[in-house]
Amino acid sequence: MEIIILPTADDVAKVAADIYERYARAGKTLGLATGSTPVAMYKELIRRHKEEGLSFADSKAFLLDEYVGLPKEHEQSYYATIRREFTSHIDIDDAVVKSPDGMAEDISEAGPAYDAAIKEAGGVDIQLLGIGTDGHIGFNEPGSSLVSRTRLKTLHPQTIQDNARFFESEDEVPIHVLTQGLGTISEARHLLLLATGEGKADAVKATVEGAVAAVCPASVLQLHPQATLVIDEAAASKLEHAEYYRFAYDHKPAWQR
Repeated sequence: MEIIILPTADDVAKVAADIYERYARAGKTLGLATGSTPVAMYKELIRRHKEEGLSFADSKAFLLDEYVGLPKEHEQSYYATIRREFTSHIDIDDAVVKSPDGMAEDISEAGPAYDAAIKEAGGVDIQLLGIGTDGHIGFNEPGSSLVSRTRLKTLHPQTIQDNARFFESEDEVPIHVLTQGLGTISEARHLLLLATGEGKADAVKATVEGAVAAVCPASVLQLHPQATLVIDEAAASKLEHAEYYRFAYDHKPAWQR
């Protein structure tokens, strides 16, 4: 696991965009995430597309999750959100931007079907991740199996409260979601997790320096052969070995960059 600690959230967005850009230029399959943290990176990638010729035309994309029972046309569906915040502003074919089917007639079959679609596409080359205050990634809440597949999950009340800002009231937030499981996420070749702000500091510490355990779903990144965390100083504020992480990044061999 590589820990990159940067001064500000803007720096996090730019360095994350540097990493993501390499995959886009190579036409790789991209894993997308919604939420507030990735937005700044998406804006930077959009700028590079419009001003520097960065193309996504050869890439495919898969979204981490989707609300159950929310139509695609709903402004808070993740199908609509990722298009509004990112993919409609770049040159990726909309038909290859896939997300779980939260309106499937048989939700129990929607998860396996999504995993099959990812496999058929050759797998995800880089998966973007955010992290919840309780350590969840995707919508794998504490207690999720570390080898879980895409499936129906019930949201934690804290997650519902966190997401209520996107709806008119907390009562309108769907309780159920389809989410890539921790096992599905871990099959991506590169995991890129972004975290900013002091509110994520406890979750970051548990992810990086805590035990690998279902109580902190993001801790599964410790088992991945290529996991990168890009975080700001506030999110890194509780890391015991932050000095070493900074030293290692500052002295990273040029060929690894």
